[in-house]
This record gives sequence, structure tokens and C-alpha cells, in this order.
Amino acid sequence: MFMAKRLIGGFIDVISNIDPAQFVPSDPPPPRRPAVYAEQHESDEEKQFRRVFQQLAGDDMEVSPTELMDILNRIIAKHGDLKTDGFSIESCRSMVAVMDSDSTGKLGFHEFKHLWNNIKKWQGVYKSYDTDGSGLIGADELPNAFRAAGFPLNDQLFQMLTRRYSDEDGNMDFDNYIGCLVRLDAMCRAFKTLDKDNNGTIKVNIQEWLQLTMYS
Repeated sequence: MFMAKRLIGGFIDVISNIDPAQFVPSDPPPPRRPAVYAEQHESDEEKQFRRVFQQLAGDDMEVSPTELMDILNRIIAKHGDLKTDGFSIESCRSMVAVMDSDSTGKLGFHEFKHLWNNIKKWQGVYKSYDTDGSGLIGADELPNAFRAAGFPLNDQLFQMLTRRYSDEDGNMDFDNYIGCLVRLDAMCRAFKTLDKDNNGTIKVNIQEWLQLTMYS
């Protein structure tokens, strides 16, 4: 119990030193809309993306964690300049969970499009901060890479995330960088939603806490 209190206390100290207003998470994906609405209101670009999505998602028009893993790994295999050991099923389960706004266990069109746009944006950040062309982002490059993605981390939180997502030398490959940012972005969005009076603090009950931490 003593060790648990020290661990939780240390984590809270890290978080309490952060100004959440400095973080710029993405907007949440729009709610699921009926196909009739989509046909009448979507732009040509969105209609084209929907056709691609139909091919990727199959008949149920939703992307499961396994399907997401297959999609991402097929695409990343074409990018030799991005070092990665591949997106794991656990990483993809986490990404689906934090993007799954309607709790279906899969990603619908708008949820997938939102995730896809973020991955493309963060891929650009990743490549621009891989200054030595190694395919990895080194420990000295990572703080600016997170800042450019909208998350200026303090030293304690940065060290905590690198212990979780980087290799032993402090380098982070592409799949871990994306997995970390997807979760970080989603947790910041959840915080801003729960911070009703915008004072930088939230209060959650045990059910909300477990839903937030266990399904992610």
C-alpha cells in the first residue's frame, strides 16, 4: 500500500505541474450520421475517402482492431524511411478504444477518418524531426516533436512517456510515436470535456475513472 501511494503521489505531482491550456488536442470526431445525410452534405474529398473506407472496412463499414493493424502495417511497409517493428494488436486495440466515441468496439467512418488525418499529420511531424534520417526520433529530438504535435511536455512527463514508449536508448520508432500521441491526444480531449469550468482540474467517480483508464 505504501508503494502504491508513492507511485500515485508521484504521478499526481507530475500532472499537477502541467498547464492543460498549453496542450492542443484535436477536435473530437463528428457523431455518426446516416448514409442519406452523408450523400447530401459530404464534399467530393469526403465521398472519395468514404469509397476507400468501404474497401478497407468491408461489409459492416467498421474497422476492428485487427483490421486497423492490417491497414496500418500494409501502409507503413511502403515507407522505408520510417523505422518501425509494426503496429501490434494491443496498440491497435488501444487506438480503437480511445477513438471509439460510440462504444461499438470498432471505428466507423468519421472515427477512422479522424484517426487517419491525425496519423498523416503526425507522420509529417515525425519525419521533420528525424533530423539525422535514421527513421527514429532520438531522445534529443523528441521534446520538439511532441511540442510540434501540440503537446509541450514538462521534463517529468516527458521522462515518463519515454520510459513507456521509447527503447533503452531513448529513441522512439514510428508506431510507438503514433500510439503515444493517439492516446495522449484522446486523454487531453477527455480532460477538456470533463473540465466543465475550465479551471484545469476535474473530479471523477470510480466508474468514470475506470472507464477512462481501462478502456484506452
